[in-house]
Amino acid sequence: MLPAVIASIEQAFREIKGFSIESWEGEYRSAARAALKEILERRMSHWVDRSLQELSARGMADRRNGYFSRHLLTELGDLELAIPRSRTFSAIGILRQMAGGLARRAGQVERMVLLAFSLGLSTRKVGQALLPILGEKISASTVSAVAKQLDSVVRAYQRRALCDRYAVLVLDGVVLKHRTGVGAIRRPVLVALGITADGKREIIDFRQAFSESQAEWEGFLNDLYRRGLKGETLKLIVTDGGKGLKAALPLVFGQVPVELCWAHKTRNVLDKVRRVDQGAVKEDLHRISHAQNLCAAQSAAKRFVAKWQKPYPQATACLTRDLSQLLTFLRVRLSLPATALRTTNAIERRFREVKRRTRPMGTFSDHTSIDRILFAVFSYENYKEGTATPFLLTQNT
Repeated sequence: MLPAVIASIEQAFREIKGFSIESWEGEYRSAARAALKEILERRMSHWVDRSLQELSARGMADRRNGYFSRHLLTELGDLELAIPRSRTFSAIGILRQMAGGLARRAGQVERMVLLAFSLGLSTRKVGQALLPILGEKISASTVSAVAKQLDSVVRAYQRRALCDRYAVLVLDGVVLKHRTGVGAIRRPVLVALGITADGKREIIDFRQAFSESQAEWEGFLNDLYRRGLKGETLKLIVTDGGKGLKAALPLVFGQVPVELCWAHKTRNVLDKVRRVDQGAVKEDLHRISHAQNLCAAQSAAKRFVAKWQKPYPQATACLTRDLSQLLTFLRVRLSLPATALRTTNAIERRFREVKRRTRPMGTFSDHTSIDRILFAVFSYENYKEGTATPFLLTQNT
């Protein structure tokens, strides 16, 4: 109990320090839940009374017929509500309007679940993370059910109009393995990442594909073009060097110079070198890729061939046949750092987070469950880059 009169600031601080925060929070939540329960039940009761009056005015006979129980998870915890009904209808409809969804969880609770899922928590960890806030643990199956709301958002994302504002377009196909009820499946995900003139990166779009064939890549690129990515501001396209993508690019963005990824090429060259020499070969490749200008890079390449041609002819041939496209980034005048122009690593880094999210998961029923993870990860990465506002934080979601 507080004294009737507090005579000084010091006395006030002493009284505040004596509060039991845990019991105060418990009393607050309990009182708030009781008040919210009363408000919701009163509104439902008034709605039923008004509906019965309207039916009576039209000469239709009906009357109240008791209640049934329904649990509603809110920001204050679980509420057990008495839903009034008549002989022909119930107030569940008005509860859905007030609470949103299917009247099982308040709209704000579902937004919290989606946000936690989007920020990287697994379906199991979401319930644990929100337990202190909600006072009730949400099951992994409930989180999965809520996450299915992302399906329509993903479809809208992959149909949205695109801005033709990128200086660099990075394209890569990353193989993602996921388990299904019939075993493991390895499917490539085609990804387009744009880099603006001021260096900001944005995952523009992604698509699960059956292969990295020319037809798959051509379909993906044509869809980007149709939606507005005409390539009029593009100065460079960076690719992983796959045959299907190399064949499709001239058909859609034939006017844009192409840079082959140095990370992919380095791995391909080192595959043809004995382990004992891989360190030295990698250093010499680094001298080419990190040269200050085109002339220095070409000189370093000549030294590489002279040094390694005899012991590793296949490795040197692997380098020299694509050397011109490996040095495209040195010919293009851009103020962006070279690290953003010579590899597709920006995409691969984002897929490390995707794989972290999918690795501990069980089976996936269909491709849409993978799309939810991809969309959640890419949206959050775009948000961190300042290139997009996450849908979960908008008022219209």
